[in-house]
Amino acid sequence: MKKVSFFLWATAVCGCFQPTMAQIQTGENVAVTATDAGKVRGYIHNSIFTYKGIPYAEAKRFEAPQKPKPWTGVRSSMTYGPVAPLMDPTTSVQDESEFVFHHDWGYTSEDCMRINVWTPGISDGKKRPVLFWIHGGGFTAGSSQELPSYDGENLAKKGDVVVVSINHRLNILGYLDLSAYGDKYKQSANLSILDMKAALEWVKTNIANFGGDPNNVTIFGQSGGGAKVNTLMAMPSAKGLFHKAVNESGSFRTAMLEKTETQRIAAEVLNALGLPPNQADSLQKVPFDKLSAAGKKALRIVADKMKAEGKPVVGFGLSWGPSRDGEVLPYQLFSNEAFELSKNIPLLVGTVKNEFMASMGAGLSKGTIEQVTEFIKKRYGTKADAFTAAVKKAYPNATKPSDLIDVDAMFRPGAVVQANMKSAVAGGAPVYMYLFTWQSPVMDGKYKAMHCMELPFVFNNVARCEEMTGGTKEAYVLADKMSQAWINFARTGNPNHKGLPNWPAYTTANTATMHFDNQCAVKPQMDKELFDLLSSN
Repeated sequence: MKKVSFFLWATAVCGCFQPTMAQIQTGENVAVTATDAGKVRGYIHNSIFTYKGIPYAEAKRFEAPQKPKPWTGVRSSMTYGPVAPLMDPTTSVQDESEFVFHHDWGYTSEDCMRINVWTPGISDGKKRPVLFWIHGGGFTAGSSQELPSYDGENLAKKGDVVVVSINHRLNILGYLDLSAYGDKYKQSANLSILDMKAALEWVKTNIANFGGDPNNVTIFGQSGGGAKVNTLMAMPSAKGLFHKAVNESGSFRTAMLEKTETQRIAAEVLNALGLPPNQADSLQKVPFDKLSAAGKKALRIVADKMKAEGKPVVGFGLSWGPSRDGEVLPYQLFSNEAFELSKNIPLLVGTVKNEFMASMGAGLSKGTIEQVTEFIKKRYGTKADAFTAAVKKAYPNATKPSDLIDVDAMFRPGAVVQANMKSAVAGGAPVYMYLFTWQSPVMDGKYKAMHCMELPFVFNNVARCEEMTGGTKEAYVLADKMSQAWINFARTGNPNHKGLPNWPAYTTANTATMHFDNQCAVKPQMDKELFDLLSSN
């Protein structure tokens, strides 16, 4: 396709390009609006009012979030704020995968509770749906600026919606349970989740000043962000702060630690630092690198003890994350009580076909059928033939030998369980299930539909993420369809639109799943036999 015709096509289909014009407006009196802590000034780009790094809360280390201190005058809010410190700071990257993902690592500070807003208007009297994005990275890493796909400008412009994203406390700072050492720490096991609640409260109080409707808020997140969405749905004090939920590749964790284990971890942190229980307050002043190292040691010790006692370790090994503390989070995530609490919240839930691919770890991206078959035999033993047959039944149109070992069976099973349980709640809101199967052409198709691949399509950010998507005509077409589905879901609780085949609400009877690809199609669950086989191992 010639450049000129492609430009015209892209403009007509999805508004990805604009005619030559003054794209950015800045100045002391440009994009000024009010929050309950003071006025803020952003900028206008491509007609979208943009604000970054606004404080929504503040807190002392290991203590609950409080409203930020008010400021006088107009606060400049044009660049991203600090991100939460990482347990393992990024000092080197793999060249090829970094090219594909194109991270922005930001700068760190424990004072990281910041919110970003993209909106088409701030004083036009409109009440737009609000899409509240929660970043991935498990519960230990990531930020609101980490990937270029997270930028909210295109989604806000395309859907006439307000897009919000946040930074919040992570890892040991967000989840160390010091409740045994003083009343000021009574909620410390789930501070990261309380930060998210504080950000939602900020939205409720302030988003009308940014053209948004506080009574139509959709929380959405991917990977760890999807798991945080699930956690908020199980949080009684967050009820009413959001009205719809989207979980992308985030149902891998169906249970949380109990207080017995989280308090044991805290005790081991103190031991690692040589601090007696009556000196727990000293933890508020320990340098972060030493604190993090003590936390890692404590997690290893407690994990070994749990295994020796025959207790299951949730998630992908013992790590920092939310726990059932009896106060902030009184219910397990997939308990009947949690599903009853969120019964009126419509849910859009799904995964990508390939998530974390075995072929990449095994060096088999271009493996022959003989090499892949040998890999399957070594991994699945006597069930190798049954495994291969189940994969072929689930995905009969696969073409590469590596496709046989790259089907995700880590994230999607939990999404199916969640969809089954939520859709079965009597009188509950609808559930919509999707599976992203589109295969990226970059690096000779090596990256397929891997973890995070759907994000440029959800945010309508194919142009920002050409390294991941290839920037092809097909990618733009699919992004137009997917982003519109998310916009419609945020607006009404139903993702259907004329660009897609009819997408029924999911039930255990129809198992209706929208497959997002160059040809979108609704299919029943195709991988049940595969999951049944793997769960019987």
